[in-house]
This record gives sequence, C-alpha cells and structure tokens, in this order.
Amino acid sequence: MNSFARTDTSLMGRWWWTVDRWTLLSLIALMGFGAVLMLAASPAAAERIGLQSFQLASRQLVLLPFAAALLIGVSLATPRWVRRLACLGLLASILLLIVTLVTGAEIKGATRWITIAGVSLQPSEFAKPCFAVVSAWLFSLDREEIGIPGSRIAVGLWLVVVSLLLLQPDVGQAVLLTAIWGTQLFLAGLPLAWIAGVALLGASGLVAAYLALPHVSARVDSFFDPAAGDRYQINRSLEAFVNGGLLGRGPGEGTVKAQLPDAHSDFIFAVAGEEMGLIACLIILGLFAFVVLRGFARLMGENSLFVMLAASGLLVQFGLQAFINMASTLHLMPTKGMTLPFLSYGGSSLVALALGMGMLLALTRRRVGGEAL
Repeated sequence: MNSFARTDTSLMGRWWWTVDRWTLLSLIALMGFGAVLMLAASPAAAERIGLQSFQLASRQLVLLPFAAALLIGVSLATPRWVRRLACLGLLASILLLIVTLVTGAEIKGATRWITIAGVSLQPSEFAKPCFAVVSAWLFSLDREEIGIPGSRIAVGLWLVVVSLLLLQPDVGQAVLLTAIWGTQLFLAGLPLAWIAGVALLGASGLVAAYLALPHVSARVDSFFDPAAGDRYQINRSLEAFVNGGLLGRGPGEGTVKAQLPDAHSDFIFAVAGEEMGLIACLIILGLFAFVVLRGFARLMGENSLFVMLAASGLLVQFGLQAFINMASTLHLMPTKGMTLPFLSYGGSSLVALALGMGMLLALTRRRVGGEAL
C-alpha cells in the first residue's frame, strides 16, 4: 500500500501520508457491496416499471467511478477549501430546493426531485453535507470572532433549510438535518437553554408532523399496531432476513426482492440479508460503525473548532442515515424513505455522500504546522 515515499512532497504524496486510509478503504468496501447488491436487486424493480433488466443497475454503476473520484478529489482539499465548497454547494442547494417546490414533479405525494438537462436531481441530498460544514463554520465564528453573530445566523439558516424540506414534505430529511445541527450546537458549548429549546422544538415538530401529515401518522400507527395500516413491505423485509439465515442464499438467488417494490432503494438491506446472510449484514454494519467511530477518534485532540464541528456533523449524518435505514428495514422503528449510504439506488444520494465523505477525509487529514485551515 505504501505507493509513496514519506519524503514525497507532491500533492498526492502528502495526501497519501495524511489521509485516513482505513476510512477510505471502508468507504470503498461499502461501494463494492453497493455494486453487488444493485446487480442483485435492481432487475426486478426495473422490470416492474417497464425498463430493461439491468437499466437501473447500469445507471448506478456508471456513477460509481465518478463518485469514487469525487470522494478522493475532495479529500485532497484543505479545510479552507472545504468550507468554500460547502458554502457554494449550500447556496446552490437552497436555490434548487426553491425551484423544486415550484417546478418539481410530485411523486408519491412529495415534491423532492427536479429534472435538469434530462437528469433527475434531489437537492436535499446535497444540502445535508454542505449544511453540516457551513453551520459548523458559523458556530466557530461565533466563538472565535468578536462581533460576528455566527450562532444567530446558523439558527436562521437552519430555519430556512428545514422549512424548505417540510414544504416538500420530507420530514425524515428535516429530522436528520436537525440532528446534525443539534449535535453541533451541543458540541459548540452553547447555552443549555438553546439546546433545550431545540429539543422542545424538535419534539413539537414530530408531534405536528404526526397530526398534520397522513403518511407520517399511517407509518407510526402501523409500527405500533399491525392492524392499523399496510405492512406489506416490512413483512416481506423480515421474511427476507429469515430466508437468508446465517450465510444467505447466494447472490441473485433471493426471491423476496421480486415482491418488494423498493428492494433496490429503501429496502436494499433486506436483499443483503436474504442473499448474503447474517454474517455479511454484520460486516456491512461493522463498516458503518467503523467509519463513524474512527472518525470521532481522529477528532480527539483536534485544535480547530471548525474542523471538529464540521467533521462531527458529517459523521452524524452518515451514521444516523445508515441507522435509520437499517432500523426501519428490521422493523425497529417506523419506515422512512431514506437511502442506505453507498448501497441504495439513487444517483443524487451516491454523489452527495461521496461529496460529504470526501469533505470528512479532508477535514480529518493529519495536518502539519502552517497548513491552511
């Protein structure tokens, strides 16, 4: 693996000896699992919607090399350039979220996608990592720069982005964004009254979503009362794990994916359970846990408040999104249409996660004195 000498002062040489190679390897391994599962799960979904068997898989696999290149390319950046990239990305995401509400197509009762030059795009996926970095910068400004109300600006920014998400409506993404922001608020050492207020506001928002949005109340009711709603997909998902057992039926040998409408996206973990078995599922779970725990370990002793807050926000997004997807697939919480990072079908999700994890790798690189923050 030591392709570069320690004395190599080139851009790639410095990157190789400062980037967290174990995290990079884990992310590439998750992409590999995603490629295998996409080949297994997507043909049935493609045929259901009138496409050729491997048309969905080919779309995703074509994007994989680009996503890997983006991840590595962004990881070369300094924290200063990560911050600049996030600011531009968040501004573009907010504008696209507004355009989506006006011109986007409504799918399953939500307006979350916009078509640009023939490409379907979900702006909320890109808003998450960019928001994590920008809010971290604002919180750090509030603590380090006199006269700049960074925390108040961060509150306003959070209100804007969450409001746009709720108008779609996308409660899950709004909750995830709030969790990122709340974690950063806590780590920034801001007054407990602020944190308590956010917690109260978040709880009130969940109650309001349950009362105001029929699809949210239906999912919650179905979770607590099997007779209260449609449990078809979750029942098939649990059946897949039972069928897979310890070692699985083998790639392509699963049968439940033909009955699961969202087997290639929201329920991709169920396909892994049936075709690869419990051991493979535990390996996937271990990779997600390793990335999150190693990321926080790399932040121990970090001197830059901005780096610590931004990387923490990105780790919370990555880990919590994976947890929500796997937990809902296993019926440990109400179902929520959220992708499993690097495994589920979705071009916007894949590219946005590559951007976010590239930012994480850039922020957690070992910096030597004088390197720009």
